[in-house]
Amino acid sequence: MFHQSGGCCDGSSPMCFKKGQFRIGTSDVLLGVIADCPFYMSHDQFMYWQHTQLIIDITPGRGASFSLEIPLGVRFIVRSRVFTDEERKQLEPVIFFNHTQ
Repeated sequence: MFHQSGGCCDGSSPMCFKKGQFRIGTSDVLLGVIADCPFYMSHDQFMYWQHTQLIIDITPGRGASFSLEIPLGVRFIVRSRVFTDEERKQLEPVIFFNHTQ
C-alpha cells in the first residue's frame, strides 16, 4: 500500500509499505490503486490537493526511511497539475476510510 501524510521530511513523500505494516487512520482518504496497491492520503493533505492530478513517480535517490524502496537507491515522488474545470466535473467522489466498518 501507499500512503502520503503531508507531514514534513519523509512524511511529505509517498511511502510504500507491505500489507499490514502501516495502519490507516479514520481520517485517511483512499485516492485510488497503483499496481494493485491502495493509495491513501491524510484528509488534511487531500483537502489541500483535491483539485490536482497526482502522478506518483520514481526517481534515483534516497527513499523514505520506512518505505520499501529505500534499499533500491530510488524514491517515490509526487508530480501534480491542477485539474481543468471539465476534468473536475468528471471526478468521482473519494472514499473516506473508516476502520470500524
